[in-house]
Amino acid sequence: MDIAIDNLANKITNAVREYTQDVTKGIEREIDQTSKQLTKDISSNSPKDSGDYAKGWTRKKMSSGGTIRYVIYNKKKGSISHLLEFGHAKRSGGRISGKPHIRPSYDQEVPNMENRIKAIIRNGG
Repeated sequence: MDIAIDNLANKITNAVREYTQDVTKGIEREIDQTSKQLTKDISSNSPKDSGDYAKGWTRKKMSSGGTIRYVIYNKKKGSISHLLEFGHAKRSGGRISGKPHIRPSYDQEVPNMENRIKAIIRNGG
């Protein structure tokens, strides 16, 4: 295939643009899947006294300036997440120990996601 020198810049630009779009779509797909799995893991590892807290985990897709991210939060009882994760003092004295359920899920899923994103970049999408 012969390419005229005048068209070489256009061919390179188009190839780079296509690569970038494919990689961007692949990364967005990976982040979407990981956020779904992370939400599911946090929910299944949450304390289940009444069940409302564990069932309250959800995620929200946010974008600003072309950057897409997901925020995972508890919509039903979010104000007690840190108390259950890290523990807290009781009114009558003493302490209730925490049940780590957010950080362990994060620590398990995110490194795997990073490796999959590196593979997406290496493979061009």
